[in-house]
Amino acid sequence: MGMDKIKGAIISKVETEASEIINDAKEKAHEEIEKAKRQREAKFETVRDKILMEAEEEAVRILARASIKARQQLSSAKADTIAKIIDGVREELSRIAIGESYFLSLIREAVEGLGVDKARIYVSPKDVSTVKKLLEADKEFSGKILEVRESNCLGGVIAEDVEGKLTIDNTYETRLEMLLPRILPEISKQLFESP
Repeated sequence: MGMDKIKGAIISKVETEASEIINDAKEKAHEEIEKAKRQREAKFETVRDKILMEAEEEAVRILARASIKARQQLSSAKADTIAKIIDGVREELSRIAIGESYFLSLIREAVEGLGVDKARIYVSPKDVSTVKKLLEADKEFSGKILEVRESNCLGGVIAEDVEGKLTIDNTYETRLEMLLPRILPEISKQLFESP
């Protein structure tokens, strides 16, 4: 075998091996590229899913906060409306002139409720003269009243014993406060639940 043939055989073998190595390297490189692509896509999917999940959670939080705020605003508006109604009632009570017989019955009820022989009564400044006139007309009852004093109330009467230890409050404010727990649910129902 001549040197040229040996040389040709060696070159051919080297070229074949080199070609196989190159092809193998190309295939491995292609696999690595495909693997990297799949990993990148999986990473994108994970990141996208995470962003979407975080966005959904934030949307739920925003909605919950808005819902709470809306309920608070509605509750506050209801409370303000009811407070205005009650203030209106108080203002009306301060102006109202009740019948003398009813006024006298309020005084009797308060004084007799004390269960004492002598009492002091307090009435609104606007009612002092009326009360004195009523008492003058009923000498028997007026004997139980030591004095009539002014009180910073809308109307009605407060009676107390001589020592100032026992008190019965028959003022409009107190009667209104006692009445409110019974009528507020009805007011609320009429205002906010009517169709």
